[in-house]
Amino acid sequence: MIVTTTPSIEGKRIERYYGIVSGETIIGANMFRDLFARIRDIVGGRSAAYEEVLREAKDTAIREMEQKAMSLGANAVIGVDLDYETIGSSGSMLMVTACGTAVKIED
Repeated sequence: MIVTTTPSIEGKRIERYYGIVSGETIIGANMFRDLFARIRDIVGGRSAAYEEVLREAKDTAIREMEQKAMSLGANAVIGVDLDYETIGSSGSMLMVTACGTAVKIED
C-alpha cells in the first residue's frame, strides 16, 4: 500500500478512484505523563513520553485508513492529510485523523 500526501504518484497512472477514506484514533494521556511533561516545560527539553503517544496515535490512524482503503480494493491512498486535536474537558486526550483518497494505481 502506497500512502502519500501528494495528489498523484510519479510514474504511476491512477486506474480508479474509490473515494475518501479516513482513520481516527483518540488516545488519553495519563497523569504520570502529564506530571513529567509539566516538569519538562519548567526545566526545558523534549517530552519523550508525549512524542511516543503522538507517534502511536498517528501510526494507528494511518493504519486504520489503509485498512479501509484495502477493503475497497485500493492499493494506494493519495492526498493524505493528518489532523491533530486535543479534546476533553482539560485537553487531556489527543485525537489524530488521517484522511485521503483511496485509488487503484497501475501495477
